[in-house]
Amino acid sequence: MIEGLEREPHAAAHIFGSHLERGRAFTQALARQGEELGLIGPLELPRLWTRHILNSALVAPLLRVGRVGDVGSGAGLPGLVLAIVRPDVSFTLIEPMERRVTWLERQVQELELDNVDVIRARAEEAKLKGALDQVTARAVSALRTLIPITAPLVRPGGELVLMKGAGVDGEITAAEKVIRKYHVHDTEVLVLGEGVTDEVTRVFRGVVG
Repeated sequence: MIEGLEREPHAAAHIFGSHLERGRAFTQALARQGEELGLIGPLELPRLWTRHILNSALVAPLLRVGRVGDVGSGAGLPGLVLAIVRPDVSFTLIEPMERRVTWLERQVQELELDNVDVIRARAEEAKLKGALDQVTARAVSALRTLIPITAPLVRPGGELVLMKGAGVDGEITAAEKVIRKYHVHDTEVLVLGEGVTDEVTRVFRGVVG
């Protein structure tokens, strides 16, 4: 047991299902190395499972079988967590910082994830092999900044699945012009994990094109 690490919540078994061992392995690795590598802050261990791991994993049922890009993957939240829970989906993790890319690539290898590619690039400069079916992002920027760098990566009819905080409604209001400009429609805010986890996950979802 790593000192200070939050005890694994009972909900982890339900959310990860048969992939729980990989989820544990990733959580342990992040707890051991995350602060040293600048991936998580010094106060995150007591809430690592609840605030970060399960928070990310709750998005898994929203993903289609196809190609999903995760913009600004950082520590692998949500990209690596989702790749663990959804081995049937192909993930491209897009991250500009070299040390974070190194971390992501090492975790892909150690966790034996054959459904993940890692690209070192800014989202707006990423050279992808075709458009994506969906794009995820977590703790990257406000919607008015995030939509212009994520929507162009998605095929017509594809989706943005963007994790946001409690202020998402205000972000939507501030982003009205870019939502129209990038032809994002059928937008909604989903609240995931109610009655399952101590902290809910909020997702802004919209169709592009």
